[in-house]
Amino acid sequence: MELYIKYNIDMMCKVLLQQQLDKFNISCKVTEPGYVKFKENIPMETYTAFIESLKQFGIEIVDNQKSILVQKIKNVIIEMLYSDKGMQSLKVSSYLAEKLGESYRTLSQVFSEVTFISIENFIILHKIERVKQLLLTENLSLTEISFMMNYSSVAYLSQQFKNITGVTPTAFQKIMRQKRYIDIK
Repeated sequence: MELYIKYNIDMMCKVLLQQQLDKFNISCKVTEPGYVKFKENIPMETYTAFIESLKQFGIEIVDNQKSILVQKIKNVIIEMLYSDKGMQSLKVSSYLAEKLGESYRTLSQVFSEVTFISIENFIILHKIERVKQLLLTENLSLTEISFMMNYSSVAYLSQQFKNITGVTPTAFQKIMRQKRYIDIK
C-alpha cells in the first residue's frame, strides 16, 4: 500500500522545531519561519544538545550575517510561492527589498555570493517544484497553475518546466500517473 501526501513544509518545520524546544524545556517564541527568539539565556550544554537534536532532521543553525540574510531571502520567496494570498504576482525585487529592508542589489549580491546561484534561478527552481506539487495534488489545469504562479502564458510555464525537468508538465503528469498505476499493482 502507498499513500500520496500533500504537506505544508512551513507547518512541519514549526511543529518539529516546537517539539524539540519543548523536549529541552527551552522557553522561546517562533516569530517567523526560520527564526526563534529565546526568552532567556539557556545553559550551553542544553543549547548544544538542542542543536544536535535538530541535525538529525536536517536543520542547522545559521550563524553568520550573510547566511542569515540568505535564509531570510529564501523564507520570503517560499512564503510568496506557497501563499494562498496571491503574493506570487508581486514584483519579487520590490517585495524582497521592502520586506527585508535592504536594496535588491545588495540582496542579490549576497545571495549569489553565498549560494552560487541567482535569486532568479532560485525562484525558478522553487516555482517548478511548486508546479510539480500542484500537478500531483490539485485538480487544476495548466492554465490555472500558470495564472496562479504568475507565468505570462502556459507556453512559458511549459518551456521553463521542460528546461528544468527535461519533460513537459503534461508528460510529467502522465509519467507520475503511470508510476502510481505500476506501484499499485
